[in-house]
Amino acid sequence: MATSLPLLALRTFVEVGQRGSIKAAAQALSVTSGAVSQQIRLLEDRIGLALFTRQRSGLRLTEAGASVHPSLLQAFEQMEQALQSLEQIKSRQTLTVSTVATFAASWLVPRLGRFNLRHPHIEVRVEATSAVIDMRRDHVDVALRHGLGVYPNLHVSRLMAPVLVPVASPGFMADHSMPQEPQECLDFPLLHDSDRADWPLWLTAHGVAKDPRAERGTAFEDDFLLIRAAEAGQGLALVPVEYARDEIAAGRLVQVMDKPWPARFAYYVVTQPEAMQRDEVKAFVAWVMEEAQGMN
Repeated sequence: MATSLPLLALRTFVEVGQRGSIKAAAQALSVTSGAVSQQIRLLEDRIGLALFTRQRSGLRLTEAGASVHPSLLQAFEQMEQALQSLEQIKSRQTLTVSTVATFAASWLVPRLGRFNLRHPHIEVRVEATSAVIDMRRDHVDVALRHGLGVYPNLHVSRLMAPVLVPVASPGFMADHSMPQEPQECLDFPLLHDSDRADWPLWLTAHGVAKDPRAERGTAFEDDFLLIRAAEAGQGLALVPVEYARDEIAAGRLVQVMDKPWPARFAYYVVTQPEAMQRDEVKAFVAWVMEEAQGMN
């Protein structure tokens, strides 16, 4: 059995057999007629059979040549299609975006269709995690992170500052008197995010004196869990209004009072500095900034 296939000679045979002319095959292959003739001779010598007979009108396949030409033609067409598929994969731009689950579910994913319509050639992969990531090691192109914007050696753009509002379930509020002033929230079980900072800051912003009750209550690692606890009637939660918009609209939560206050943290778009040279990264960052500005 041969250790390798004479692909160039086979390709030449297919072209000559399809066109019936050495000259036409040479033009199709961008080589000389002599080179085509040499490849046909090499193939015939290797298999020990004549593949063409010469006629006035050109070359004609012998019985042996005609028996294999269709399958070889199909094989080279399939290889061409496979190569085109690889080229398409190479040209397709992919983008990995990392953010926390709540922001992905409540803000990013519902809007992502607009990015896909604008940039159909860019495939976006969303990773939802609250873990600290190494953008280079974890192969993340863009991170949307909630913090103070201190990300050394990275390109950072401020995206938005979520507005916090107090919410609770309708059932919970049916069993309690609706608070009229921020001070009265301290009489309720308070539900917190992981650092327990937002309730004290919100109360201070509304002129409430420091009170140890502001830091008491159950804390949750993720805002999604915080919202679910509020829906379950466990107390008052202070959450970004964007996260709770659907729940309020559906009647699963009610806004306890109209006393919003921007959180001390903001969302930031974070990339490696060199990543901003890539067209797909620039396109996504520009789009997400545009979406955030449209909320104002």
